[in-house]
Amino acid sequence: MTGAHIYAATRTPFGRFGGGLAGVRPDDLAAATLSSLLSKTPNLDPALIGDVYWGNANGAGEENRNVGRMAVLLAGLPTSVPATTINRLCGSSLDAAMMASRAVETGDVEIAVVGGVESMTRAPWVLPKPARAFAPGDMQAVSTTLGWRLVNPRMPSEWTVSLGECNELLSDRLGISRERQDRFAERSHRLAGAAWDSGFYAGLVAPVPGVQLNRDESIRPGTTLESLSGLKASFRPDGTITAGNASPLSDGASSLLIAAESAAERLGAAPLARIAGRGVHALDPQDFGIAPVDAASRALKAAGISWREVGAVELNEAFAVQSIACVDAWGIDPEIVNTKGGAIALGHPLGASGARVLGTLAHRLRDSGERWGVAGICIGVGQALAVVLENTTV
Repeated sequence: MTGAHIYAATRTPFGRFGGGLAGVRPDDLAAATLSSLLSKTPNLDPALIGDVYWGNANGAGEENRNVGRMAVLLAGLPTSVPATTINRLCGSSLDAAMMASRAVETGDVEIAVVGGVESMTRAPWVLPKPARAFAPGDMQAVSTTLGWRLVNPRMPSEWTVSLGECNELLSDRLGISRERQDRFAERSHRLAGAAWDSGFYAGLVAPVPGVQLNRDESIRPGTTLESLSGLKASFRPDGTITAGNASPLSDGASSLLIAAESAAERLGAAPLARIAGRGVHALDPQDFGIAPVDAASRALKAAGISWREVGAVELNEAFAVQSIACVDAWGIDPEIVNTKGGAIALGHPLGASGARVLGTLAHRLRDSGERWGVAGICIGVGQALAVVLENTTV
């Protein structure tokens, strides 16, 4: 078995719902970030890519028909480069990275491309087909932007509550206050803005051709506790979750190049980090927010290390409350978590977020010199994924 290494990472700026990327099809977003990724390894002959693993959570609109393969074709890669699309909802592109790393480790491929894309703006409304022809009644269009749709009536009702209500239940259970959630959100915006100002994202984010968007669009540098505390609760009249302490609807794409160490010469690049451990966990659907707790524990066990050795964590901030719950359960220093901001500020285009957190983690380890890092993400319907990275340059 050979090691699987991340050699390059890139992503588009993440756009707001209806914002700067609203006019770009998701398959074009995917192609743009794929082209940007390959520009980081100009020595690579694209024909040597053994497979492309692409994440996407919707699949109901312009990203249908295997958007990974569409990205390959639209980016002008040789038609001999294969591709597949993976759907594990919010974890889709982290799942893609895990699949690609296994393929590299077993020798099935030497060089793989991983990515993910979501345009929540362009997610279509859908109509279910009638049970019989010429139905006389009205038909309701259903939005595919986020959450449950066309729910099977056999599903228990406690499993199908909204994502927000799931996290209000978590807040109730763990006693995580509105103030604590708002503080977490303020930190996310402050650190994201500082990371952009310091140039951290300059090497990670590439603009989409033809679009005047050079920075993540949801970051609000002037966010304060006072401004957050004035927002209305989104899911309950007396609730704790608001538009300010939850991740926004977003558009964007991200990608990674994962390959064996033996590919370094052909790539003309040194690896950033080795994928050292992987973990997956599932529980009751309404408890999805804390699923990363056990997913990360499994990834750490696979890597043969403990939390005491971890110097950097990238946890996707679906909601402040679930992020706080995970950090509390791990018993780690909160200051090592999302030091470049998180999804509350940067955005959360579902299929792209997994590769985003993994690419950010690889660059954080390289810049800080820390040896070990953990990337984790919660997933609707009660799942989570986590990956441990080792900085092989230390």
